[in-house]
Amino acid sequence: MKILNLSSVRRFIAKEWLSCLTSLFLAILLWYNVGGEQTVDTNVMIPVEVINLPRELVISNQFKKEIEVSVNGPRSVIMELQNQQITRQIDLSQATPGTRVVTNEVGSINFPRGIDVLRIQPSSIILSLDKLVQKVFPINPVTNGTPMVGYILKRLKMDPEVISITGPETVLSQYEVLRTRVINIAGLNKSVQTQVPLDLEPAIVELIGETTVTADISIGLEVVQKEYSLPFTPPADSVEGTPNKVRVIASVPQYLLDQKIKIDDYLSVLVVVDEENSRGVVKVIPGKELELPVEIVQISPDVIQLKSEPVLGPVAEESVVEPESAQQENAPESKSRGGGAVTEE
Repeated sequence: MKILNLSSVRRFIAKEWLSCLTSLFLAILLWYNVGGEQTVDTNVMIPVEVINLPRELVISNQFKKEIEVSVNGPRSVIMELQNQQITRQIDLSQATPGTRVVTNEVGSINFPRGIDVLRIQPSSIILSLDKLVQKVFPINPVTNGTPMVGYILKRLKMDPEVISITGPETVLSQYEVLRTRVINIAGLNKSVQTQVPLDLEPAIVELIGETTVTADISIGLEVVQKEYSLPFTPPADSVEGTPNKVRVIASVPQYLLDQKIKIDDYLSVLVVVDEENSRGVVKVIPGKELELPVEIVQISPDVIQLKSEPVLGPVAEESVVEPESAQQENAPESKSRGGGAVTEE
């Protein structure tokens, strides 16, 4: 029987103890980090990332942009998940128009080693793929009320008049025009510009957002053209056969006609002498007493020929015939509408 030398034992222990102690320490450390660390169950929200979507296609439906994943793993690894930007990628490189059901399988998300996926909600994602088209929509204004009495809405112009929208074909095909919210024109008596929101369906708002346009509202008098025959006294030096009546076409506010106002009582005939051309230019002047303006559209005759040789006495430069109401007030003894012509030298 061989007896170990005590000195040999001492040398063996001195030589091997350090490596054995190191191995033991590493084993304990590995057990703590891998097998000894506490594992936990938790839920994490993972973003959905769509990649390689063809240019001519668009996703036309609403789908969850995040999925909920229940996982199990070491606490330290799970705490690092938020910093690793993990996503659920959906590759649509081979997609065609139609409905596509994407299953959320356990292996569809790349988690670090040591993480076990327990459950994914929802279990699938439904995508509606549609053709991407561009369509031009006219803007239709919607109004409420009427302008002030005597006024009308002459024009309502939108700026812009059309809007071009790019989006899913199935969505845009449901609409032909875009309408504004109600534009109130009640009581207006002058033209205005105002900003008006469009009254859009949610599907259109998703494509272009809340949109506002400019409404150019043109308000004017409600007028009609009326014809009047006004008697007057021609200038003394007018040629023989000059008519003693003037035919007038005037643009008259409908409001004045509704008030039964005799417009011809407020129209005065004025003749301006043009000596160089031996003629008189006929003008008709509406009275300032009228509540609303009257516009003279046409006068016939608009020119009176004068004698080339001046008549004896003062030369008449202007001949004015006052309205009948004024003549009756100034010369009650006169029975004719025109009365005597007033001549200014």
